[in-house]
Amino acid sequence: MTWWIPRRALALGAVAAALMGAGASALAADPVVAPAAAKKPRDVSVHGDRRIDDYFWLREKDNPEVQAHLQAEAAHADAWFKPHEAAINKLFEEMKGRVQQRDQSVPQRRGAYWYASRTLEGQQYPVFFRRAAAGADRHDDPQAPEQLLVDMNELAKTRKFVNLNGLAVSPDDRWLAYGVDATGARDFELHLRDIASGEDRVVASTPHADSFVWAADSRTLFYIRHNEARRSHQLWRHQAGGAGPDVLVHEEPNELFNLVVAKSLDGRTLMLGAIAKDTQDWRVLPADRPEGTWREVLPRRTGQEYDITPFGRELLLRVNDRGVNFRLLRLAMKPGRGPVLTPADLKAGRELIAHRPDAMVEGAVAFKTHAVAQVREGGSIKLRVFPLAGGAPRDIGFQELAYGATLAEQREFDAPRVRFAYNSLTTPPSTYEADLATGQLTLLKVQPVQGGYDASLYASERLWVSAPDGTRVPISLVYRKDKRRPGPQPLLLYGYGSYGIPTDPRFSSTRLSLLDRGVIFAIAHIRGGGDLGRQWYLDGKLAKKMNTFTDFIACAQGLVDRGYTEPRQLVIQGGSAGGLLMGAVTNLRPDLFKAVVAQVPFVDVINTMLDATLPLTTEEYIEWGNPNKADEYAWMRAYSPYDNLRPAAYPAVLAKTAINDSQVPYWEAAKYVAKLRTVNTGGAPVLFDINMTAGHGGASGRFDALRETARTFGFMLAQWGLLND
Repeated sequence: MTWWIPRRALALGAVAAALMGAGASALAADPVVAPAAAKKPRDVSVHGDRRIDDYFWLREKDNPEVQAHLQAEAAHADAWFKPHEAAINKLFEEMKGRVQQRDQSVPQRRGAYWYASRTLEGQQYPVFFRRAAAGADRHDDPQAPEQLLVDMNELAKTRKFVNLNGLAVSPDDRWLAYGVDATGARDFELHLRDIASGEDRVVASTPHADSFVWAADSRTLFYIRHNEARRSHQLWRHQAGGAGPDVLVHEEPNELFNLVVAKSLDGRTLMLGAIAKDTQDWRVLPADRPEGTWREVLPRRTGQEYDITPFGRELLLRVNDRGVNFRLLRLAMKPGRGPVLTPADLKAGRELIAHRPDAMVEGAVAFKTHAVAQVREGGSIKLRVFPLAGGAPRDIGFQELAYGATLAEQREFDAPRVRFAYNSLTTPPSTYEADLATGQLTLLKVQPVQGGYDASLYASERLWVSAPDGTRVPISLVYRKDKRRPGPQPLLLYGYGSYGIPTDPRFSSTRLSLLDRGVIFAIAHIRGGGDLGRQWYLDGKLAKKMNTFTDFIACAQGLVDRGYTEPRQLVIQGGSAGGLLMGAVTNLRPDLFKAVVAQVPFVDVINTMLDATLPLTTEEYIEWGNPNKADEYAWMRAYSPYDNLRPAAYPAVLAKTAINDSQVPYWEAAKYVAKLRTVNTGGAPVLFDINMTAGHGGASGRFDALRETARTFGFMLAQWGLLND
């Protein structure tokens, strides 16, 4: 969820007064003039490489000088957008007009209730509720009373930002546990609610509840806490309604690992995972023995990645012991106190899916009668259904060339159907169920797009281009057919390329505001992401990270060479690690792009990775490298956007950030923009747009999120000369 607010949090008079202090940023009386941050040199040299950071001081969030500079930047951005205000408001109303404001999710059965959420006319947030089940397939019984779980609109009345982390109902259906983030910094306050009475209390002993599950007794709640660096490192046990202190159950000492706690679909097994970027291990506990000993599944071994799906006394094991794309096994869990499995068991277990270099097993779910695996092959998803009693598996495939499909959260172990989500660049988000026995598909819902959306007016394509090393890189495209014309036209190229996260083609109703104005939208499926499997990821990280950037440039150049666009009409966009991508490729080829939108960009790579006190730093040595090591420092030094800014005519830049971002702090974008302005030899605008109450995900309310998107699209359309179209 997202939330947008007016830019200024301080009166301009206070800003001007603060700017008069020594060393403050220079703000002209006319905010149209970009502020120039004061230079305060700091030697940050490492390994004999002399680096002077003039803007290190912008990290001091509570420094009045820093606050003044941020407000000056906000005023400058507002001044730039001011002449376009009417057009941007039109964009907002246009996008809002496509939203079905009164809507409801497809209900899901869990035990004696159907669970769902709804949004109401004019409200920013959803309301979560449940209704007693009238039968196995009936969720619309008007006689069944509705019970409120959480109304996020009520939470938002006393908060400028609100986001939820999980809704966990106790097995006896009495208690609801949920986490509330009121800043965007991912500090979730744990709440317990008695559903029948509505009594809600904050669990004071749980300052940061990252994940949580109920034991079978409906009184014991296990939850994960994180430390000041936001590493999820401790498992605690809490008694609902009890007066005793919480008990620390397990602590993970290795800084590369984060903990997560979950429960099997059959409700019999609790799972504790320790997750690093290249290693995972799991422990299990019978849900009916909350004070028992958590048993290790497999001994931890660096480089061994696996996850588990327990059912009954068995489990599905997805493991990389035979190759990076994983295989899927069905195994019996050993009784006793020792490890649940041994390496020998992996050799003797029943293999459901063998390792293949061209297909990755992404996950699996186990029902009472069937198992379902999600497999990525050739960049596309298939669902493979296995009868547990024996028999041939069945594939559920899809017809479109470029689409996204994923297993949904399943709620019922004995369900006869598996639920999944599907969409594409032209197909709105759709909820399906597949009959486990027959494979028959049932469409439960297509997300409505108001205003008469006609998918036949749009077309999508899949292209392939060659990277400098000869690797073939896919690109997905979508455009409006009647707006496609011979010759180059405006094009928005999106990229991410990190953490092994695939950038699957997905529908966006807001994107229609670009397509309907003749803009082509494209996704670069570059290395570093998981678009073509695990090796695709490994070939775009650590020492091979430069492949991510050269792949993206190859995609951009390929689109130019094939006549889809040209540099003066090519805009690029990416966020977080995708913001790193934006900064790196702009340094490498500033001539190739008309404009750049970098959202919460990770651009100060070396300084951030040298500071072990920051969230994510140490655990991400496995993603980027450890700059305390000379060879790994050299990898980052070659592409770190902040450190590689150089005199050049840069494209227009919109850097968007949020003051409470704990994943990529605001100062990265602030420092980058300040330094960029000193080396930019061109005249294109360089804007720093900051949300003063949100975090990494931006605004939390659905309409406020649309306002942020309208502002971003307004910047893009202005660069194309299409803002008033």
